[in-house]
Amino acid sequence: MTRRKKMVERVTELMGTPERIRNIGIVAHIDHGKTTLSDNLLAGAGMISEEIAGKACWMDSDEEEQARGITIDSSNVSMVHSYDNQEYLINMIDTPGHVDFGGDVTRAMRAVDGAVVLVDAVEGTMPQTETVLRQALKEGVKPVLFVNKVDRLINELKVDEVEMQIRLGKVIDKVNKLIKGMNEEAYKNGWKLDAAKGTVAFGSALYNWAISVPYMKSSGITFKDIYEKCTTNDMKWLGKNSPLCEVVLDMVVRNLPNPLDAQKRRVPIIWQHGTPDTTEGKSMLACDPNGPACLMVTDISFDPHAGEVSTGRLFSGTLKRGTECYVMGTALKVNRLTQVGIFMGAERIEVESLPAGNIAAVTGLKDAIVGSTVSTLREMTPFESLKHYSEPVMTVAVEAKNMKDLPKLVTVLRQVAKEDPTVKVTIDEETGEHLISGMGELHLEIITGRIARDKGVEIVTSPPIVVYRETISGTAGPVEGKSPNRHNRFYIELEPIAPEIVQKIKDNEISMDLPQLERRDVLIEAGFDKDEAKNLVAIEGTNMFFDMTKGIQYLNETMELVLEGWREALAGGPLADEQVQNVKIKLVDVKLHEDAIHRGPAQVIPAVRSAVKAGVLLAGDTLLEPMQILQITVPQEHMGSATGMVQGRRGQVYDMKSEGDTMTVVGKAPVAELFGFAGDVRSATEGRAMWSTEFAGFDMVPAGMLKEVVTEIRKRKGLKEQIPEPADYLA
Repeated sequence: MTRRKKMVERVTELMGTPERIRNIGIVAHIDHGKTTLSDNLLAGAGMISEEIAGKACWMDSDEEEQARGITIDSSNVSMVHSYDNQEYLINMIDTPGHVDFGGDVTRAMRAVDGAVVLVDAVEGTMPQTETVLRQALKEGVKPVLFVNKVDRLINELKVDEVEMQIRLGKVIDKVNKLIKGMNEEAYKNGWKLDAAKGTVAFGSALYNWAISVPYMKSSGITFKDIYEKCTTNDMKWLGKNSPLCEVVLDMVVRNLPNPLDAQKRRVPIIWQHGTPDTTEGKSMLACDPNGPACLMVTDISFDPHAGEVSTGRLFSGTLKRGTECYVMGTALKVNRLTQVGIFMGAERIEVESLPAGNIAAVTGLKDAIVGSTVSTLREMTPFESLKHYSEPVMTVAVEAKNMKDLPKLVTVLRQVAKEDPTVKVTIDEETGEHLISGMGELHLEIITGRIARDKGVEIVTSPPIVVYRETISGTAGPVEGKSPNRHNRFYIELEPIAPEIVQKIKDNEISMDLPQLERRDVLIEAGFDKDEAKNLVAIEGTNMFFDMTKGIQYLNETMELVLEGWREALAGGPLADEQVQNVKIKLVDVKLHEDAIHRGPAQVIPAVRSAVKAGVLLAGDTLLEPMQILQITVPQEHMGSATGMVQGRRGQVYDMKSEGDTMTVVGKAPVAELFGFAGDVRSATEGRAMWSTEFAGFDMVPAGMLKEVVTEIRKRKGLKEQIPEPADYLA
């Protein structure tokens, strides 16, 4: 333990000098070696013994992670590295690579300033490499590259020295091309990766060695030595003479920014609506430990003894035990911190105080959720909300095995939703079912497994089902909605929203948070006419509501009820009771009863709801199904079976690339057809296929299948089997 204690003392000493702090994330495609790399860095820093590094996967502290051999949750660790006779504090986050846990990567990128991107020398850049790079660049995080598994190039693919250098060069070019495509400005301002400048290292995380150009110069080891030692299988020599942790951490310290430099550049990106000349603005830009505390919560976990632990990046101020904080966007009750600490893998270690520029783990923030802005000020502009790249596409129904566990299950589901914002939990009051929606089969399997294992609630789960959406294909209106007492009438018109505007809503460029004039200008620029632009009342998901009426008495006091009815109708559309999206609704005329008692909620809400539902049916209601992009890499002789796999599942093949003796088939297929895909691909290609999926938005269900799919959903949800007509709502 003494070694660990020493480590903690060194870490706490360095916390107060931001010039010597580096906050980094390790990101890559699944199985490219992130956790093995993290282990070796820890071993080099003296945190775990060198014998077990790489096999132990110390950062994967959860038994589920150990069993599956993949990372599920991001884990944080702080360590000390000496470079040029100075000690540096490195706060590192090891992130998951599997596409189902992409949300964890987004959240980790908010907390760090630099990223080590790993790429497998044999596989090259993969779809998830691209996704994680995009997330890093969007958050203003500077990348450096580590090309892993170089020993496999030499020993398995038997390439010679020249070919080896050509291949490694190709990998670097490919990553540079991605960076240039995503953010050309940064690429020109020195973010281009260049082996000669030392922003690229090569090595093998499993065998604990690495090399970079600056290290070659100082140690005299050349590519020739590496080639020789790999062919004679003398990895131990390389591990001693060119240790991985030294090469990689030197690269991190030299090329990635410290919090002082990084926050000057990043705060304007992640705090766009804030004003830089306020107290908090100035102290965040300067990373000032004496300013007001500003913390962005990026992760919440539950500790059986201490309750909720919120992990996040502290941009300014200092946190101590007993600091009184406020969570923005809540009732602003005082949340008093009970413990302040840092993470060392699975352990949390308490510290006296924690200054700006570090990644903190605190308990006592009862009101915080993932993405909250926490400050010692009562009023502060919150940080930009975290954007996830994919939406939940699969759902399972969960019930408690024993009735007595029901109240416990409800609490547990609330905790689950709080811990992982990419999970959607809905409780259906009518059927008593609890629905959990997630990113994919694996994601849901792990969440339901954890409920049973960690929280001790035995549950029964249904087979997973796909989440559909509804939308309209044409226009309709004016549609009249009458209230039950026939005294109030609402007239609405519907039309679909253009895809480019939907994208703007998703990117938060059009939102109700913008000041009114700014919002009007953005809408006009997007192609709305002036009248519509100034009358936008609400946005719900990707639906918009415009009030085009003029001078109607009492309307302003019933508007909230109108929106309530509109939201209810959109939460479950008329076809299959699924969420409606991409619909623009204009309120064109209203007739209201002059007596307030005759235009209450019981009259207005049903009137608007039935008008919207009937309108959606009249405008050609259809279903949208979630799609995924598939990338299957197979040996050439199995190419036919790989394309057959995609086409046999209602998919389209877009592209085929050949590299050496392997082919990569890129296609797109509906999630509904991808259940059990893993087993089928393996048996069709004799287990020689590597494949990955990525969320690709929603597409219309083919017209020929629509009726069958709708009937199936209605049957499952216990609705009447026949599809409703507009007349059913307009009685």
